[in-house]
Amino acid sequence: MLCNNCGFIPKVLPNGIFEITTPSPILLESLNALFNLSGESFLIPYDNLTDLTDICSRIDDHFSSNASKTFSCATLTLRDDKKPAIAFPHFYVRLQNLNYITIMQEGLFTAHMQPILSLERNETVAYEFLLRPTNDHYSFQPFKLFEMAQNSGLQSFLDSAARTKAIEISSKFLPNGIKRFINFLPSSIYDPAHCLKTTFRAVEDYNVNPGDLVFEVVETEQIQRIDHLKKIFTSYKQEGMKVALDDLGTGYATKEILLALKPDYAKIDRQFIDQCYRDRSKQDALREIAKLANEEGIQLLAEGIERKEEADFCNDIGISLGQGYYFGKPSEKPLFHLHT
Repeated sequence: MLCNNCGFIPKVLPNGIFEITTPSPILLESLNALFNLSGESFLIPYDNLTDLTDICSRIDDHFSSNASKTFSCATLTLRDDKKPAIAFPHFYVRLQNLNYITIMQEGLFTAHMQPILSLERNETVAYEFLLRPTNDHYSFQPFKLFEMAQNSGLQSFLDSAARTKAIEISSKFLPNGIKRFINFLPSSIYDPAHCLKTTFRAVEDYNVNPGDLVFEVVETEQIQRIDHLKKIFTSYKQEGMKVALDDLGTGYATKEILLALKPDYAKIDRQFIDQCYRDRSKQDALREIAKLANEEGIQLLAEGIERKEEADFCNDIGISLGQGYYFGKPSEKPLFHLHT
């Protein structure tokens, strides 16, 4: 499989010529008829982005999604011979979300750090890195930005850029020996040997110890191709890095998946942690998970800890790591002096 725009985002010009090509002569004829044009290609000038949006809106209304997927689009100037073309549905989503495109093109994001503690020693041993905006005029909710990236064919680009930013920020603030949990989307990594080159190069560029990095499958990703994820895990491990599975106990992250993938770390979903000290069914589930993980040599991390009683119970049954607002919220700089 080939990456789709994982390293470059073609610009949408504020004015110029909108070009569409399609392998279907019938669709091209229908497209030209819609705008009273003729020719072997679809070329229509526009004066501003409002005009371009109106053109795309008419196309979107007129053609089925299956038909429009065959259209390849680009915005040109009169002097351009050729520009990188993208599928019409992706182009239209980008046109409707130009602020998000600017955020990705200009890297208007950073990574905040949330502490992860050893529950036994009550000390910080790691941080999770979470995407955050850097500009008030270009604010975003991370899940909305990733949703737009997925719908516009830019998921690989954003996922790679977010990993690189986390590695960069970690190099500025954290000493060797402190683990750095960094999220990734398996579906954004088509070919690990190719798609992870940028990540591995960032590790070298920022002089980060590979053994301090833990790459974590994020909660929004459904694991449908176990063999593919195994290849990704293998690629990380071959570089001396660790891997983690998120949301253990819910949805896709079942105990069977845990045994199939055997990650270095597994995070237990917060729904099992919330008031676990007073819920017998949660206690039984957590003990079962802890027993299995300890037998397989997998370190468990309890997410969403908000109370001392939750931390104490998890520690008592052998869950070694904890994360949550009880210890600290995500912040620009590491919280070395933490709530105890």
